[in-house]
Amino acid sequence: MKKRTANAIMENEFLVDLTFHNVPASLFTEFNEKIVKPYFKGNVNSAIQDLIQKALAEQEFVHSRITHLRNCVDT
Repeated sequence: MKKRTANAIMENEFLVDLTFHNVPASLFTEFNEKIVKPYFKGNVNSAIQDLIQKALAEQEFVHSRITHLRNCVDT
C-alpha cells in the first residue's frame, strides 16, 4: 500500500511548500556556498530536490543490499 501511494504521488507531481525550523544559519550558509552556488547556479530549490532524490536512492540501495544479504543467509 505504501509503495502504491508513493507511485500515485510521483505521477501527479504536486508541489509542496517546505519550511525548515531550528536549522543553524551557519549550516545553511555553508550548504549554499559549497553546494548551491557552484553546482546549482544558486538555485536552492534544485539543490534540495537533488539532495532528497539522492538520499532516497541511497536508502533504496542500502535496503536492497540488506534484503539481498538476508536472502543469502536464509538459503
